[in-house]
Amino acid sequence: MTMDFADRVTRVEPSATLAISALATELEAEGADVVDLSVGEPDFPTPDNIVDAGKAAMDAGHTGYTTSAGILELREAIAEKLADDGLEHGPEEIIVTPGAKQALYEIVSALVEDGDEVVLLDPAWVSYEAMVKMAGGSLTRVDLSAFDFQLEPALDDLASVVTDETELLIVNSPSNPTGAVYSDAALEGVRDLAVEHDVTVISDEIYKEITYGVEPTSLGTLEGMADRTVTVNGFSKAYSMTGWRLGYFAGPEELVDQAGKLHSHSVSSAVNFVQHAGIEALQNTDEAVEEMVAAFEERRDLVVDLLEEEGVDVAVPDGAFYMMLPVDSDDQTWCEGALEDAHVATVPGSAFGTPGYARISYAASEERLREGIERLAEEGYL
Repeated sequence: MTMDFADRVTRVEPSATLAISALATELEAEGADVVDLSVGEPDFPTPDNIVDAGKAAMDAGHTGYTTSAGILELREAIAEKLADDGLEHGPEEIIVTPGAKQALYEIVSALVEDGDEVVLLDPAWVSYEAMVKMAGGSLTRVDLSAFDFQLEPALDDLASVVTDETELLIVNSPSNPTGAVYSDAALEGVRDLAVEHDVTVISDEIYKEITYGVEPTSLGTLEGMADRTVTVNGFSKAYSMTGWRLGYFAGPEELVDQAGKLHSHSVSSAVNFVQHAGIEALQNTDEAVEEMVAAFEERRDLVVDLLEEEGVDVAVPDGAFYMMLPVDSDDQTWCEGALEDAHVATVPGSAFGTPGYARISYAASEERLREGIERLAEEGYL
């Protein structure tokens, strides 16, 4: 039997990040010692108080279904967190999802139809493109690489592509894969274009709690953006809860109602006891988050210094735990060679729409970061 697969699936490539990780796993299975700088996952354990809250929730019997949008206590806690960021959303304007990726998928699917234009800021996280393609949308991309990955100096380029035909603009600050935090002036430029052309904006703020000496602004706090911004965040990165799969989005109630249909008919709800752990994360984990962020900043500085010693300059990130390393124009071949020869896993920049770079994740121990940079230098990749 020959199966006839849907176009919305065949036009999408697998995640390049996970593909590199799979190759690294194969090498490790063969006995190689791979320094994996490819996957965006904190190397810290989930803080004990969150783990204890999850266990207590299971012991208390919170193992069944919840309401589709999520338990009220968690949505209220999220609303309080958003209020601290300057965003006003009631629990009825929030949906709790199994990870922030699911939140993004539901929003894109609710907003984008065949032929709708979606604007991305490159380098852009790999799954944005896939989600838009699966929804039938078309992509217009704005390259920020010439501006050290900052948006403010590229506002004219953005203005040249955003029109009345633009359905959606996706903004990710702090950024994956660059770690860039966009200035208030940049976000105000986005606001002006969104209002002028009546464009909905997704503000992906999954790394908002991981910044170094800067305070990122939530796009939805700007005048004119409250009713056209969908804010996405989650627990994976800031709270080191990647495997718990817990995220959320907040936006205009009419969008939440429509996206909620997809949510209820696909995943039903996020895991019950995980939602209870999420309350604990939001309310009682600030100190642990600060300690992890401080460690990430030290690692960032270490990698920047090590690369500088090798004569390599990089745009120093102000957030997240990634940086873009300039490499050969054929970045795919460079990354494959670095993995095979130096046993260091990175992700090609072309996966993010920006060839000529490799993404390094410094969510690894200082020892492994030193080892990885030394190997790349010894094998002639720096």
